[in-house]
Amino acid sequence: MSTKEQKIGEIIAEHQGREGPLLPILHDVQEEFGCVDVEAEAIIAKALNLSRADVHGVVSFYHDYSPEADPRPVVQVCRAEACKARGVEKIIEQAKAAAGERVKISTVYCLGLCSAGPAARTGDDLHIRLDEQSIAKLVDNA
Repeated sequence: MSTKEQKIGEIIAEHQGREGPLLPILHDVQEEFGCVDVEAEAIIAKALNLSRADVHGVVSFYHDYSPEADPRPVVQVCRAEACKARGVEKIIEQAKAAAGERVKISTVYCLGLCSAGPAARTGDDLHIRLDEQSIAKLVDNA
């Protein structure tokens, strides 16, 4: 058994007996390895008696999970309707320009800050009322 299989097994054991353990397991695997790759999907599927297609469907549906690790810091920018109405489209290009190849700009649809957008997230930190200058500063500090 590889170290990765062992660690995923430990993560699964932490959620044993929990109702609906798939999402918490995926979250912990993503956090531990920086991705939920096909190997992890297969291990999780077998442990939960699900098909790999079932697990992959969840992984590919949610933007929080990625199939490959990316060492760059991530700035998630909300592009849902409320943030669009508050001007997020004007600041996206500024975010991408500031990011270059050093920072990954990821689009998400709703961070739940609709009344205070445009909004973005870095790690567990939420940022609101962004404009071209503040998004560039946020990306520079990521």
